[in-house]
Amino acid sequence: MTFKTPEFWYRSESSPPPFIEKALIPLAGLYSFFFDLHQGSHTAKIVDLPVLCIGNIVAGGTGKTPTAIALLETIKDKNLAQNPFFLIRGYGGAAVGPVLVDPNVHTAWDVGDEALILAKYAPTIVGADRVLSAELAKEEGADALVLDDGLQNPGIHKDLKLVVINGEMGLGNKRTMPAGPMRQPIEKGTDIADAFILIGDDKRDVVSTLPDDKPVIRAHIAPAPCFKPDKSKKYIAFAGLGYPQKYFNFLEDYGLNLIEKIAFSDHHPYEVKDIEALAQKAKDTGAQLITTRKDMMRIPNAEAFDIATAPISLIWDTPEALLPLLETVLKKP
Repeated sequence: MTFKTPEFWYRSESSPPPFIEKALIPLAGLYSFFFDLHQGSHTAKIVDLPVLCIGNIVAGGTGKTPTAIALLETIKDKNLAQNPFFLIRGYGGAAVGPVLVDPNVHTAWDVGDEALILAKYAPTIVGADRVLSAELAKEEGADALVLDDGLQNPGIHKDLKLVVINGEMGLGNKRTMPAGPMRQPIEKGTDIADAFILIGDDKRDVVSTLPDDKPVIRAHIAPAPCFKPDKSKKYIAFAGLGYPQKYFNFLEDYGLNLIEKIAFSDHHPYEVKDIEALAQKAKDTGAQLITTRKDMMRIPNAEAFDIATAPISLIWDTPEALLPLLETVLKKP
């Protein structure tokens, strides 16, 4: 099942809550109750490798995957680990795992779109049970683990918990699901974090809600060096993300002329008819289709269509705030 982020989750603070938001508040309380029950019913197992978790406390795309890639590249660049692995649940894939991802064999339908992207940068293991995934990683020679998502998974101990917050999205209306995007109440979510990674400008003043005694590491999303679009063209952008508006804003900030922006549900399983309709729309308007790398992984027979992608990178604004945290976890005494 795919999911489309309700607009009221990220309404402006000056906008009054709509009726649906108020009506869902009792369900939000029920969600929080069962969330706490689930967390309390598990004991986190310590695995014999350092585990660095990139997570978030809101539902939807905050930028965890580019952050996980940037973190792993920093670990390798600073020689803090020789063979770090990614661990990921593999949302949207059929594999229960644990399985070592092979991009030459597996598809997004097997392991999920994010796993295929991560596997281009480092060995990646998909699995619902993070402890079993960690054990397989160790057998395969891993000396550190970067857990992409899983902050709320109570089954595995995390040595470093980094909470990603997108400055444009912030914490939304600050209500727990389904009345808002919060996976847990703000106080509990910020309490479990060791540090926060703030991506982009803090447009919702989220920093003021974070604990003063925990570091905030600033970063921003930038086009990858290979991204060289023709800015004289017209573009139709489409994306199946948790918060697609963030992607559309990125393209427009970069100078692309988007004549239409089409949002699909998060991890939308594209069918040929979806892409044929988009291609016809592009032909009729003389525009170029453009989407994300994640979406391209889920497009059947993608090479048959003229679709541009906008690969991105996460750049640390304050790497000096990140390194002490990594060294504490990864450097041997």
